[in-house]
Amino acid sequence: MSVDLTVQKAIRARLVATAAVTDLVPAAAILDRNERPAPSPSIVLGETQVVDEGTSFERSHSRVFHTLHVWKRDANLIAVKAICGEIRTAIHAGRLALDAGYHTADCFVATIRALRDPDGETSHGVVMVEVLVAEVTS
Repeated sequence: MSVDLTVQKAIRARLVATAAVTDLVPAAAILDRNERPAPSPSIVLGETQVVDEGTSFERSHSRVFHTLHVWKRDANLIAVKAICGEIRTAIHAGRLALDAGYHTADCFVATIRALRDPDGETSHGVVMVEVLVAEVTS
């Protein structure tokens, strides 16, 4: 399995297991799919970038940048900001549980942006989660 896919699975698992998140966005609306308009409210597991950390000759450390998109049909940004805040709290609650062969060395929300969608009816949040992953052998 790729390092970015194991990170994506772990992020989704953390979000759906966090009541403060699912109180605002149903677990069924935390998804990986490209749909426009996205369900309201929803958290869409988005784009990733994997960068070799360059800390060893074994190339066993990768930094994964994973984007989450928050969508809510709302005239203001209040609800989107609340959802983004709960995502941040959930991610910072502890190390992500990754698949066998991977270990979370560090994990945090690097940026949060709240935007007004050009349709005039939808608010959009963009959350960038940064995860340092070590590949481990048993």
